[in-house]
Amino acid sequence: MVDLHVHYPMHLLGGVESPRDVAEQMLKVRAREAGKVRAAILNVAARLLNFRHWDGDWRVSVPLLQRGGVTVACSVLYRPFSEMDLDEPYGAPPESAYYDRLIELLDATERDIEQQGHVVVRRAEDLDAAREAGKIAFVHCIEGGFHLGSTPDEVTAHVHELAERGVLYITLAHLFWRRVATNTPALPFLPDAVYNLLFPQKGVPALTDLGVAAVKACNATGIVVDISHMREDAIEATFALLDDDAQVMASHAGYRFGGQHYNLTDSTIAKIAARGGVVGLILAQHQLNDGIRRTNTKTLAQTLDVIDRHIATIGPDHVAIGSDLDGFIKPTMGGVESAADLKPLAGMLRARHPESAEKLLAQNALRVINRRFANAAA
Repeated sequence: MVDLHVHYPMHLLGGVESPRDVAEQMLKVRAREAGKVRAAILNVAARLLNFRHWDGDWRVSVPLLQRGGVTVACSVLYRPFSEMDLDEPYGAPPESAYYDRLIELLDATERDIEQQGHVVVRRAEDLDAAREAGKIAFVHCIEGGFHLGSTPDEVTAHVHELAERGVLYITLAHLFWRRVATNTPALPFLPDAVYNLLFPQKGVPALTDLGVAAVKACNATGIVVDISHMREDAIEATFALLDDDAQVMASHAGYRFGGQHYNLTDSTIAKIAARGGVVGLILAQHQLNDGIRRTNTKTLAQTLDVIDRHIATIGPDHVAIGSDLDGFIKPTMGGVESAADLKPLAGMLRARHPESAEKLLAQNALRVINRRFANAAA
């Protein structure tokens, strides 16, 4: 099984191994990003917005991924205190230092994965090696264009460096406007109208010079542009800059059955499909249920009913799983509390969709991944 969007590195942030150990470990947190204060904030946010219970734990780990039957994990690098820079006003431009912090997390993630005996994918043969050895293949992905640099030249150079490190895709927009690409509301505790009032983006460019540089660099290197979180004007501007055969994906989204602009329109899905791309279904109640249910799903069977609607509308050739676990998506879909629950979800998908289940669980995602690394080798 492939998970196109899973926040494996999140538990490495702040140098705190486990939230239960915060009191003991706080003195060991390194000074990066105001270490102690920000580690404490992250811990509280995780308990309120991510863990199922206050005394819970992270939802993604190697043992949980193994129990869930995940063989390829698209591991999302994200530094929340670069996006939500507590020293800057809303809408401040990115700082050059954010890239160094991203690389710090990338390096720490690689060390952690390799120490546990699994595989970091940097080229196509790494995928084969992981499969043959029965190991999990971890593929680097980046969420937030603000990580990439403060000037177009920095962005271009950094995207090329990240391509060499094996990055699969970059999500250019994210939770807040940081002068790269316009974003849609995605906070589960704020209706779209309230979010737009609190965090306005009226009159701003769909893609700034930083966003344009990022799209062009992705186009040149083969890194896939992930349009998740993008507002429709940014999506249109992105497609206008890409070569006709460049891959595009939405790693964690769904079909727009309701009113949330986070989810994708028919037009956007058609453009993704025309390029052989894929939509990874986010396992968040807030987004996936919109327009289908007024109440949250409580069981895995109810969750599969919702997933079935998205598959039928998007089409089984362009759907995958992009769980967004540990991406602060509380509440998650019924029956999916951690990566371990992806195995029973996969079992139900196979029972309901025997002819297309392997496409949904692996083949569609691997089509995009394999093409990314084939292009890199060309």
